Amino acid sequence: MSRAKRNTNGQSRPDIHAVARLARVSIATVSRTINNISTVDPRLAQRVWKAIDELGYSPNTQARALVSGRSRLLGLIISEITNPFFPELIQGFEDVAVENGYEILISSTNYDPQRMELCIQRMLERKVDGVAVMTFGIEAPLLDRLAQRDIPLVFVDVSPKGPLFSTIEVDYFHGIREGVQHLAVLGHRRIGFISGPLHLHSALARKAAFLRAMDEVGLAPHPDWLREGDHTLEGGISVMSQILASGDAPTAIMTSNDMTAIGVLHALYRTGARVPDDFSVIGFDDINFAQFTLPPLTSVQMSRRELARCAVLALRDHLDPQVGPGRPRYKVQTRLTVRQSTGLASQEPSSKRAARSGRSRTK
Repeated sequence: MSRAKRNTNGQSRPDIHAVARLARVSIATVSRTINNISTVDPRLAQRVWKAIDELGYSPNTQARALVSGRSRLLGLIISEITNPFFPELIQGFEDVAVENGYEILISSTNYDPQRMELCIQRMLERKVDGVAVMTFGIEAPLLDRLAQRDIPLVFVDVSPKGPLFSTIEVDYFHGIREGVQHLAVLGHRRIGFISGPLHLHSALARKAAFLRAMDEVGLAPHPDWLREGDHTLEGGISVMSQILASGDAPTAIMTSNDMTAIGVLHALYRTGARVPDDFSVIGFDDINFAQFTLPPLTSVQMSRRELARCAVLALRDHLDPQVGPGRPRYKVQTRLTVRQSTGLASQEPSSKRAARSGRSRTK
C-alpha cells in the first residue's frame, strides 16, 4: 500500500517518500534539499525540485519543526508599518529569507515598549529560529528574553555583546558627505539639517555625519538650522514651518529621512516657495516614492534590499553549522541619488526669501 496519504477527495497526496522515488534519491537527500543544506549535490537537488514540482508536493513545515527542532521561521521586528521604508525592507527580508529556505514572522513596535514586549512574546510562542531587530534603536532589557533562549539576534548600528549577536553597520557618513558636497558645489553655504528623534542611535549618527561633512567643506550651520524632527511627514511640515517663521532661512535643507523631506516639500509648497529655485531639499533612505514627489526628491540611498540581505545572512550564519560561526559585523553602504529637488543656491537675500515663502499660497 502506498505511503502517500489520502486527501478528503480520496486522491493520493504526495509525501516525501513519493518525491524520493521519483527523483531517485534517498529521503535524507530530499529533506536536506528542502531545508537548503549547502552540502547537497546540485544535480541531485535539481532532480528533487523537479520531482516536487511534478508531484505538487508541499512540505509540512510544522512536522519538520517537530522532527528537527527548528521552525525555519525568522522574526523581523520593525518600528512602524506606515513609513514606506519598512514595507520595502519587509519585502526584501522575505525575498532573501525564502531564497534561504525560511519563512518570516513580522511585528511592529510603533515605538511603544509595551508593543515591543508583545512582539517578543509572539516570537517566543512561534519558536522563531532567529530575530532581526530593525528598529534602529535597542530595547536591551526586553531583548534579554530572546537572548536567554539562545536565539540569534541581529541589530542595526549597535548591539549588545554576545556570541549570538550580530550588527549591521550602516555607513551614514558616505552618502551624507556626498549630499553636503553636492550642495556645496551648487553654491549653497547656508545649509540646515532636520534630524530624527535624538534618542535613536541612527538619528544621532546621521546628524554627526552631517556636521562632520559640513566641517570638511569649511561650513558651520547656524544653530537655528539644526532642528530635531520625528521622522514623520507631519514633523517635517512643522519643523520647516518653524524655520520659515524665524525670518532667517537657509538655502538648502537636508533631512534624516525621506518622510521628513516630503513634509518639508509640502511646507514649502504651501507657502509658495519654489523648489529648487528658492530652497534645495535632500532626504535620506531613497524610498521608492521619492522619485514621484514634485519635484522628484534628491535622497541618500540606504538599500533596503542590502539591509535585508545582511540581516538574513547574519541569522543564517548563526543557525547553519555548514556555513560556520556568524560574523559580528556586516556593513551597508550609502550613496546620493540626485533628482530635481536640488539646484543652484538662490542669490536672493534670506530675509526676502523667507518673507516671500512665509506668505500662504493662493489660487
